[in-house]
Amino acid sequence: MVKPDFTEEIKVQDNIHFDIEQNEAITGGRNKSKFLLYKLKNSMPKAEQIDIIVSFLMESGVRMILDDLKQALDRGVRIRILTGNYLGITQPGALYLIKDRLGDQVDLRFYNERKRSFHPKAYIFHRKEFSEIYIGSSNLSKSALMSGIEWNYNFNDKRDEKNFNEFYHTFEDLFYNHSNIIDDQTLKEYSLSWKKPAVQRDLDRYDSEAQEEDEDGEEEELFQPRGAQIEALYALKNTRREGADKALIFAATGIGKTYLAAFDSMPYEKVLFVAHRDEILQQAAESFRNVRRSDDYGFFTGKEKTIGKAVIFASVYSLGKQSSLNKQNFSPEYFDYIVIDEFHHAVTDQYRNIIEYFKPRFLLGLTATPERMDGRSIYELCDYNVPYQISLMDAINKGILVPFHYYGIYDETVDYSLIRREHGAYVEKALTAGLLADGRPDLIFRYYMKYRSSRALGFCCSRKHAEEMAREFSLRGIPAAAVYSNADGEYSENRTEALRKLRSGEIKIIFSVDMFNEGLDVPDVDMVMFLRPTESPVVFLQQLGRGLRKCKGKEYLNVLDFIGNYEKAGAAPFLLSGKPYSRAESGKMQQQDFEFPDDCIVDFDMRLIDLFHEMAKKGVKKDELVREEYFRIKWLQEGRIPTRMDLFACMEDDVYRLCSSLKNSPFKHYLKYLESIGELGKRESGIYNSKGNAFLEMIETTQMSKSYKIPVLMAFYNDGDVKTEINEDDIYRSYMKFYYTANNWRDLEKDKSTSDYRTWDAKRCAYEALKNPVRYLLDSGEGFFVKKEGAILAMSQDIHEAVKMEEFAEQMKDIIEYRAADYYRKRYEKEV
Repeated sequence: MVKPDFTEEIKVQDNIHFDIEQNEAITGGRNKSKFLLYKLKNSMPKAEQIDIIVSFLMESGVRMILDDLKQALDRGVRIRILTGNYLGITQPGALYLIKDRLGDQVDLRFYNERKRSFHPKAYIFHRKEFSEIYIGSSNLSKSALMSGIEWNYNFNDKRDEKNFNEFYHTFEDLFYNHSNIIDDQTLKEYSLSWKKPAVQRDLDRYDSEAQEEDEDGEEEELFQPRGAQIEALYALKNTRREGADKALIFAATGIGKTYLAAFDSMPYEKVLFVAHRDEILQQAAESFRNVRRSDDYGFFTGKEKTIGKAVIFASVYSLGKQSSLNKQNFSPEYFDYIVIDEFHHAVTDQYRNIIEYFKPRFLLGLTATPERMDGRSIYELCDYNVPYQISLMDAINKGILVPFHYYGIYDETVDYSLIRREHGAYVEKALTAGLLADGRPDLIFRYYMKYRSSRALGFCCSRKHAEEMAREFSLRGIPAAAVYSNADGEYSENRTEALRKLRSGEIKIIFSVDMFNEGLDVPDVDMVMFLRPTESPVVFLQQLGRGLRKCKGKEYLNVLDFIGNYEKAGAAPFLLSGKPYSRAESGKMQQQDFEFPDDCIVDFDMRLIDLFHEMAKKGVKKDELVREEYFRIKWLQEGRIPTRMDLFACMEDDVYRLCSSLKNSPFKHYLKYLESIGELGKRESGIYNSKGNAFLEMIETTQMSKSYKIPVLMAFYNDGDVKTEINEDDIYRSYMKFYYTANNWRDLEKDKSTSDYRTWDAKRCAYEALKNPVRYLLDSGEGFFVKKEGAILAMSQDIHEAVKMEEFAEQMKDIIEYRAADYYRKRYEKEV
């Protein structure tokens, strides 16, 4: 038997050493020499094989031994870890930490027998001289490895070979015969279904207390990715390995998207962070400085124009000007990594100017807004590459945000049917007058007093509305302020001063107008009040998110929503549950039909249910809804006839989904649709009355379950110089351009027969085109495509005249771009 020394020096952190006792009984507590952590750290450098079996893993515990495990792997040590997933106590972030840092070198598995409990906790180290085991009560969490009262026992096979072998052979049996390997797909599925269990609140508290006691490690752990951030970082690394150069992360407010971007940007030297508010830029600068530990940064805003720094925080309004985008400021290749915050704004010209000017190695879009929820499709700007997303519902279920108590309050003081609407929205002056109707302030104040609040936000429609509400509350003894741009009213405060007073308790409530939808970080807000019709799903979720951040002592957020007979009045239950809003379905709404996040309360006045049903019965016909949406988008285009892509990008989601069921859909027969509503222009009329229209309709309606037809159609389009026949070289150029753009290659890689696409030459591209898309195009419709000697595919002679028309190339391009974007959307929806 090898007798160990009585004491051994252990290095805890750089320049910090102390002696630990080599005793067999390890009891934790406040004596560091009895922490299991340091015993493990002492054993790992000497091990040739490491086996860990614990009932659960937590991020805090994994972090503490991750460097040691990596060093062991680098020495060639074999590592196996078996853990449990029962009740979801094992944190997905802990598993992602292991997978990210150690990869597939570690054999990581879940115990898979549901009918037997799984509570072992043992750490086994195999050395040349002997093998040893630490066995007892410690799972892999910070408190269990350190100051928690945990009893563990250490012995080796020299001293007690029989019992050591019993434990070891049982581990072998469980590991190989009663487990599942945790690969990326298993881990993703576990993460998607994971909800924070109630018991973890206690575990988190213990870890937090252990952190406070561990003064040596406090600064080191302060700025590290946690929870959803760890998962998102892993997904971003994977998507870059696959060749993606841009991605969109959709994560609910409160996840820490700015810190996520700062962590992800670490390998890149030159970084640009773009946002639309100076306050957001200031907050982002602090986050990046904390993570990158560097002061090599500057701002490009209306007040200062810093250039030449490693990290630039830029206002979109300053940098997005054409006069700012030049080589004197920044060359197109200056930045390696670009972050576009609140990416749902990226449909505007100034954001697009920035995106189109710069050529970074990677572009990251950040948004809390789901796809197309505000009639703005932004995902195509990132090639529908969304490697990670976490909804508001998921964030609450995972314990990242506090739950909400939502009260839908019946408001009959306003008759919205009498308020004028223009271009799909209520006219502000008329709406303000309606919202200040007699009795409404009393209604709002009564419910505010019923649920009470220390710090509240009220969302208003106009400056006058905010001023009047602040006055009404102040006169009733609740100090309040109004916040809006260019504030000059009796009760108005500038944004910064109002927030200071709210935090300090000098005022109890802020009534705001479009000032706190984004960029606000006041975790102790405990109530939000929707005092205007919140018809935009984006704005609804943003305003709700203002109060969901966690804060010590805050258990939930009260939400008071004053609902009347306005358009989309029935949208709230859909948005709160994460379901796509449908006007038709809102008329059938029963509260039990919706699933809300854990610990949340959703309470609608019964009169509202009746109202939703009544309004749905009066609903506009599908054709009329689409027509109204068409003219709203035309107004957005300043009177220009929208293209198919304009409609796709700007159409509200519930209307867009209606189009698929319409016989006269603008996305199936667009020129015919324009003719039916009197919008067909002179240039389009020529094509509409020619054989070319039937050809275009064939492209609009041809089945597209895969992307294979798109590069063939692109070859015919030929960058605007439309060809009537294409050869092998045309196909090759188009294939290379299409499949080497963004993540278009996914369809090829998924199919074994085409997974070698990186090796294709012109002949192989032609072979693949003939095998699939060309064959289908030849069989589609009225013989528009024909075989021709010397060509891969040709257009029939009777549409050659139409091809020469000025508008034909533009129509063809629009259809191809739309079909590609719609295809990406459908593929994305299947993947999430």
